[in-house]
Amino acid sequence: MELTITNLTKQFQDTTAVDHISCTLTSGVYGLLGVNGAGKTTLMRMLCTLLKPTQGQITWDGADIFEMGREYRRLLGYLPQEFGYYPDFSVQDYLLYIASLKGLRPAYAKKQTSLLLDRVGLTKVKKRKMKKLSGGMKRRAGIAQAMLNDPRILIMDEPTAGLDPNERIRFRNLISELAKERLVLLSTHIVSDIEYIANEILLMKQGRICLSGTAEELTASIDEKVWTVRVKSQSAESWMKAYKVANVKTLHGAESAYAELRLLSAQRPSPGAVEEEAPEEDVFLDYVGEKAAEEYDEI
Repeated sequence: MELTITNLTKQFQDTTAVDHISCTLTSGVYGLLGVNGAGKTTLMRMLCTLLKPTQGQITWDGADIFEMGREYRRLLGYLPQEFGYYPDFSVQDYLLYIASLKGLRPAYAKKQTSLLLDRVGLTKVKKRKMKKLSGGMKRRAGIAQAMLNDPRILIMDEPTAGLDPNERIRFRNLISELAKERLVLLSTHIVSDIEYIANEILLMKQGRICLSGTAEELTASIDEKVWTVRVKSQSAESWMKAYKVANVKTLHGAESAYAELRLLSAQRPSPGAVEEEAPEEDVFLDYVGEKAAEEYDEI
């Protein structure tokens, strides 16, 4: 089971959304991490044969996915960031309708729908109309529709968008369960969505994969160290312009004149700076983030 991407490029007029990407994906969970506009959705739409590349090739076990056509799509489950549904359909009817579009036999579709409703925790609301579901329930219904054909490849674009913390935890647990003997690729710009469940993280910036590896490997790759610095509140903005700042904490009480910054720097930024262990979100900041001053220059 091998999905191979070779020199993949997609251009829209003068914009290169995906820029000569090459990688090989096998079974397991892959997290595609990048800011909005990094090219994640374009890459996923090509992997789902919804867009044809300008250049390059995608193969499944050596066969070109666009030449495979329907044979490839039978292996595929896809959850786009925004998926369509008829608002007056019940959850159960929605899944049965999608199953019919996928060409599943009625008996199998009914069995699979019942199984997936239970798996994603929607059995109790299976008669509820889609328009009455919470955001988290809709995303779970979306995962269920992607799983109807028991796919070997499961691709999800920003699957936790709009979910509260409890739903995010439920989602991560569900993906870990679904990933057995499957290739799961999910895109996000939220580090915590993938740091514990992804076997490999692909860090995407400006259409390219700039770094890949396990969470531990990415953490070890940071060139800059993470420091905590306490500064006077009025000078916090100048520090944010000078360094990549991951977090700002305003202190209160007797120390209200100070702010505590967590920042990245190759050298100790001040005598009182304390070195910290680097979490995965600081890897993200190190490779795709910018200093506040650079952001201001672009406005």
